[in-house]
Amino acid sequence: MKSPEACHDVKRDDQHSSGAQHAPRAAPTLDEARNAFAGRRWRHAFDGFTGVDARKPLMVDDLERMALAAQLVGEDEAAAAGWERAHLALLQDRQLERAVRCAFWLAFGLMNRGQMARAGGWIGRAQRLIDDHELDCVEQGLLLVPTALRTLESGDPEEALSLFDQVLSIGSRFGDSDVTALGRLGRGRSLVVMGRDDEGLALLDEAMVAVTAGEVMPLVAGRIYCAVILVCHQAFDLQRAHEWTSALSAWCDAQPDIVPFRGQCLVHRSEVLQWHGDWSQAMDEAQLARERMSDPPDQPAIGMAFYQLGELYRLLGEFGNAEKAYREASRHGRTPQPGLSQLRLMQGDVSSAAATVRRVLSEPSDRMTRAKLLGAAVDILLQAGDDELAVTCAEELAGIARSTGAPVLGAMAGHAGALLALYQGDARSALDASQRAAAAWAQLGTPYEQARARHVAAVACRMLGDDDTARLEADAARHTFAELGAEPDLRNVDRAFDDQPHAGPLTARQVEVLALVAAGKTNREIADALFISEHTVRRHLQNIFTRIGVGTRAAATAYAYEHGLV
Repeated sequence: MKSPEACHDVKRDDQHSSGAQHAPRAAPTLDEARNAFAGRRWRHAFDGFTGVDARKPLMVDDLERMALAAQLVGEDEAAAAGWERAHLALLQDRQLERAVRCAFWLAFGLMNRGQMARAGGWIGRAQRLIDDHELDCVEQGLLLVPTALRTLESGDPEEALSLFDQVLSIGSRFGDSDVTALGRLGRGRSLVVMGRDDEGLALLDEAMVAVTAGEVMPLVAGRIYCAVILVCHQAFDLQRAHEWTSALSAWCDAQPDIVPFRGQCLVHRSEVLQWHGDWSQAMDEAQLARERMSDPPDQPAIGMAFYQLGELYRLLGEFGNAEKAYREASRHGRTPQPGLSQLRLMQGDVSSAAATVRRVLSEPSDRMTRAKLLGAAVDILLQAGDDELAVTCAEELAGIARSTGAPVLGAMAGHAGALLALYQGDARSALDASQRAAAAWAQLGTPYEQARARHVAAVACRMLGDDDTARLEADAARHTFAELGAEPDLRNVDRAFDDQPHAGPLTARQVEVLALVAAGKTNREIADALFISEHTVRRHLQNIFTRIGVGTRAAATAYAYEHGLV
């Protein structure tokens, strides 16, 4: 493989028209490659070692350096070949522990690329070396990490915790900072999954200290950065996510040609920017993440980038682009929910959104993933008229918020409670809950969510007859939505608060019911037409009467014609 410098020299030598003569640049030396490696100029190091290796095969120390540099710049096949050559050379020299470690890093790269069969083969080979030669070495801890991760991902955090305890113990016994940091990381993740957030996040912070102090190798550092930030997002700890995302960005910026972690870094940064209202920059970061994780292709985290793009397009009202992004996320292994269902709701396809949400709610998921789904489900199910399941979801979300104490979850639960109270016609409770949610979102620095809560407060005030306050709250929400570019939400505010201060806030399903009432349909006929029960029809009518301030079907029919609903 030619180095970039060599290719450049060939190009210049072909340009004879200028008459200039240039001496070919000297091939990189081993010292230059080593210096580039020490300076974390990974591309220069990889090209240098590759050039030297083409002239004379590298010794094992430099083979390891070349393999690591290759892995960090995304030259995956070259990395695998380098680790394999180093492993075989070390076996020949009877340096068995180092041979095991090379096999582990080879498997580590394969796992990150989703090649689990090949990775399993190398893990098995490394474990056999330890068993056959009865080695007591720190590499035993490394080989426990994949097993512990599979155990955690299979839904057994207690057993995973036990395995990571062993990893941590082995790393501490041998004084190996890489193994110790991986054990601490896994232990913290397991505790968070078990609901012991404070203990778990404290361990993750401790693992990050080893990274920021430069105590661990780059592959371990990148893995810890990305895992910690992901857990912070899953635990809805926005402050921690913001701090560690900034640290990861700085770490990547100091190594501009590093590949495996830069894409994930950009996705997490985009999520933080979205929360804090900088949607334009969030879109730029998500687009860049998608580009970075497309070359080399099939990087596992690219589904995260597509899902994040889908979320931003949905919020901006670019529904076609959102649909494409969610589909790409699904194709790359990232579930498109709840975003795709929320898109269907925005498009007016309430029945499809509700059907998908009901299905996903019945599937197992971790606590934090479920919390995100529950928040979306309450809104979708209420508009679909499934108030019983919506109540169940709101109560479950409130329970998760109480058990974790996470301020974000508390605000989400408050917003869900406000929607539920509004749907049930309890304007006073809806106003109280929405105002508490808005205050919580303001403290967290999340303008979009705060505006959504103020919109609910505006509707509640109008139901209570306080039109002045309703207008103030609606104007505040409208201003934020306009600044963000949240076109769907802006249209919702404009529709609800046109020049009709007494037009009650009806959901899409309630408008359907009211239109059928105005057409003279009986409750039975309405139930048959909408595929719901008569009980649900009666409940809809009670809520409609309360919201628009009437007491009879005749008055409701008159309201429907006056407001152009039929």
